[in-house]
Amino acid sequence: MTRLERDDSDIIERIDHEERVFSGKLVKVNRLDVTLPDGRPAMREAIRHPGASAIVPVDADGLVTLVRQFRAPIGRVLLEIPAGKLDHPGEDRAEAARRELREETGLSAGKWTHLTDIVTTPGFCDEVISIYLAEELTRGETDPDEDEFLNIVKMPLSELTERVMRGEIADSKTIIGALMAQELLKEDGHGV
Repeated sequence: MTRLERDDSDIIERIDHEERVFSGKLVKVNRLDVTLPDGRPAMREAIRHPGASAIVPVDADGLVTLVRQFRAPIGRVLLEIPAGKLDHPGEDRAEAARRELREETGLSAGKWTHLTDIVTTPGFCDEVISIYLAEELTRGETDPDEDEFLNIVKMPLSELTERVMRGEIADSKTIIGALMAQELLKEDGHGV
């Protein structure tokens, strides 16, 4: 057994009790009473998030469609791949990706590839974002949520990945999605 495959039972915390302390529009905050591996009690805080899907839409010319939007928690505008939360528990993540791509950009895709699922901030949140590559794009009408204001940006995927590597992109799902899409398309011989 390698070091990465070892038995981790000696570091697992047991959750003894979980209590909801706040319910918001997007997240719920729970208090977890746990028993540490050495038997001592401890308290953890956990944000329960419904999850999300994100999309790297790349057209036949190698252009990726991005959105610029203001993010109130950090007080600034970010350049991001289109994304959105699941509408209900158990919603199909690929269906959510199709919906969000259409709503935010007006695009539909004929080819979908699941790139990965990421755990965004496991120290305090259970959010999982599924990231997809969308190709064979066709344009339609946007239909953003009534409280969603976006500016659409198109650029070569190669430029986006260069910006990622220069540290100019702060959004984690965009960083991961861009790098994975670039690598996959390069492997497929698209030379993006």
